[in-house]
Amino acid sequence: MRLGPDSTLPENVAQPGYDRRAQRTGIVHFGIGAFHRAHQAVYTDDAMNAGDTDWGIAGVSLRSGDVAEQMNPQDGLYTVTERAAAGDKLRLIGAVQKVIAAATNQNTVAAAIASADTHIVSFTITEKGYGRAADGSLDGQFANDGSVYAYLAAGLQARRQAHLPGLTLLSCDNLASNGAQLSRLIREYLNQHAPELTGWFEAECTCPSAMVDRIVPAATQADRDAVADILGVRDEAAVFTEPFSQWVIEDRFAGPRPRWEVGGATFVSDVQPYEVAKLRMLNGAHSALAYLGLARGYEFVHQAMADAALASLVGQLMREEAATSFEAAAGQDLNAYADALVARFRNPALNHRLSQIAMDGSQKIPQRWLQTLSDQQKRGKQCPALIEALCAWMMHVRGDSHFVDDPMRDVLQAYWREAGNAGISQALFGDAGLFSQYWQAASADVAMIDTHLGISQLPRTGKA
Repeated sequence: MRLGPDSTLPENVAQPGYDRRAQRTGIVHFGIGAFHRAHQAVYTDDAMNAGDTDWGIAGVSLRSGDVAEQMNPQDGLYTVTERAAAGDKLRLIGAVQKVIAAATNQNTVAAAIASADTHIVSFTITEKGYGRAADGSLDGQFANDGSVYAYLAAGLQARRQAHLPGLTLLSCDNLASNGAQLSRLIREYLNQHAPELTGWFEAECTCPSAMVDRIVPAATQADRDAVADILGVRDEAAVFTEPFSQWVIEDRFAGPRPRWEVGGATFVSDVQPYEVAKLRMLNGAHSALAYLGLARGYEFVHQAMADAALASLVGQLMREEAATSFEAAAGQDLNAYADALVARFRNPALNHRLSQIAMDGSQKIPQRWLQTLSDQQKRGKQCPALIEALCAWMMHVRGDSHFVDDPMRDVLQAYWREAGNAGISQALFGDAGLFSQYWQAASADVAMIDTHLGISQLPRTGKA
């Protein structure tokens, strides 16, 4: 039997304290995967539990209908399990009302955006979902009818024609200055496809930046089976996460918003220091663990962190290289943040797969690693830990013995074939290299890269 509104759940499973049927849809969310369900939807559920009304979420699945098939038979209900060494804590979330599979329901998506009840459109579409070309501009091939921009343009056009106010468009993805990037990319799309809408968008809509932080591993069938044993019903949309959660949002909204601060969200005038800390320290360390850990035969983050050499390298990357590459905000304790990250990475109850983190690396390393390398280069400082991680990524995308899940896989592997070991560092990071707009390796950096290619400084220790 599937989870649903009539399910009787154990008393220790927290449940929504509001009437779900009385709520209108106030948020349309693109990319309703596990992260959104463990993060923004939980904050929205907290706000409605505190008395806010009409902030139900209509999720949009861009890639496939799988999430719709998981959630719609359950009336949008699902559980969040927080996992820690001390034990699990379950909660039923009621904020999501429905999931729209965009590929077969394009008009429904546009209508949801155009609804007078909608005030916020939010996004967790991953870095590659923004369709950026190598120079950061909008990729013309990406900007087709299946892109998020096409849905936005259709919905915004309908709002304009109905004389409805604009929307807050809230990116919750790991992009530096994600709000500014989203705004720029939307304008590029509108200028090309709906120029009459550009002025209205600029006058009526806002794109605040945001920093999100919660580790959400991909659920396994064993995870869902374990939850079914507890609930007495099957929850095919169950998500599993850590107790920690953070959301820092630029306080710049086009209209009303939920009181997300009830659940702990922070509203600030400048998100950048928090965003940069997360991208360079947490995400940067995660990516390093992914490529170095996979090369050593590890499967999960906590296993890689049990490797003393990798833990030392990650500590150096976070504290000496990433944390010193930018100016922290007043009261932002980066040493304490690094301590908390280490503790989170070591959580043995959270099986966060390194392969999940390693996906789409070409879209992630510019903001996670290359910006740090560039900023430290200007200070005259080298980053040996980041260089070692970069080399592990280079070897990973070569794909000698494994499948590479990356939108630039074919391009990167062609560079390897054409340049070989002797020329790959220049081909990727030289003056005219593929990633040179983010960071150009100096001669000393090239020497370190060339040293690491094929010859790791860390001894192989096998699986933990």
